[in-house]
Amino acid sequence: MELRPSASRAAAAAAALFAWGANSYGQLGLGHKEDILLPQQLTDFCEPGCVRKIAGGGGHSVIVTDGGDLFVCGLNKDGQLGLGHTEDVVYFTFCKSLGGCPIQQLLREKVVCVAAGLRHALAATVSGIVFQWGTGLASSGRRLCPEQTLPLFLTAKEPSKVTGLENSKAICVLAGSAHSASLTDAGDLYVWGSNKHGQLATQAAFLPVPQKIETHCFQSEKVMAAWSGWTHLVAQTETGKVFTWGRADYGQLGRKLETQEDWKVEKQDLSCCCSKRKNSAPSPLPCLMGAVEISCGSEHNLAVIGGACYSWGWNEHGMCGDGTEANVWAPKPVQVPLSARGLLVGCGAGHSLALCQLPGQPALGKDLNITYHTSDATEDTESQEALDKEQLEGETEISTQSQPDKSRNEGL
Repeated sequence: MELRPSASRAAAAAAALFAWGANSYGQLGLGHKEDILLPQQLTDFCEPGCVRKIAGGGGHSVIVTDGGDLFVCGLNKDGQLGLGHTEDVVYFTFCKSLGGCPIQQLLREKVVCVAAGLRHALAATVSGIVFQWGTGLASSGRRLCPEQTLPLFLTAKEPSKVTGLENSKAICVLAGSAHSASLTDAGDLYVWGSNKHGQLATQAAFLPVPQKIETHCFQSEKVMAAWSGWTHLVAQTETGKVFTWGRADYGQLGRKLETQEDWKVEKQDLSCCCSKRKNSAPSPLPCLMGAVEISCGSEHNLAVIGGACYSWGWNEHGMCGDGTEANVWAPKPVQVPLSARGLLVGCGAGHSLALCQLPGQPALGKDLNITYHTSDATEDTESQEALDKEQLEGETEISTQSQPDKSRNEGL
């Protein structure tokens, strides 16, 4: 979710930016390339209260201001920072406005949302049409659906209309490392691509065309917002409930699964079987009820709850901000300065950024016009952990010190 403009303006004199986690390429904008295990305040490069959007890639970061200014830093060997050179940048640097974007000409109407996966990308237009391009999903599709002809949008090198969504209007698109998703104005979430880790809430190994996750998987509520990591997804419903599903071996879901065997999926059944496999079923995380901001990195997450910033998931580079490198299995407060309140968060593959209100300043939570009932997140987290412990009694726990696979370390 985006920060409301009113809150952004109110924060102008009180806000500060913090960064932590992987920093091999200077993606934290702190002027060096050492990992940071606790949030560190960034030096001024723009008016913090004017920050509108924070985003991160594999080894770079992007900040957009209310005025449309773009600031970038980090890995730049392929020119991904758009600065006209290929040297890494360790401080946030102003990037000149981009014009004449050819992608806009190809789509021929206004783009309202974009998403980038590992080797594919998506865009949703103002009329609700979804386009996809890049061949990142094609190899898995050919291997797992050998007797099927793949739709053109899975193999396109230019924007191609995603078929199977003709009777819906997309308002948001999501991309993981090898999957895609689209949220409609009716509150339905469609998914397609690889289901290696149960991230598509189905028993199929691969979905070549979009399939709706049935409403009962979200306790019969409409989905109002959704986010995607590389192999897991997060969704929030109309009453403020937050659901997580997909890969869980680094704590990505904020809860533990029973055994690693539960993550395996079958090729045959293409139906939604939310009740059969707990990892494939979107499950609510009570401690995130009413979150006003959520962001997913590759395998970790940030959320703003009751004005505080929480994190969970993969923590090898300290991106959960708790001062350790141990994976975080349930959402816990990030150690930002005392009384600081989270306003806006953004994740890269292995790093985190947050716009916070500094201590001693007027509270800004009221400006967010929040209608959700938000209970104490710490108490809810403890309740969730107690529930997980009860469910897992007598079973083998997953080690929080699992060695990360090669793909998760690329670009960090």
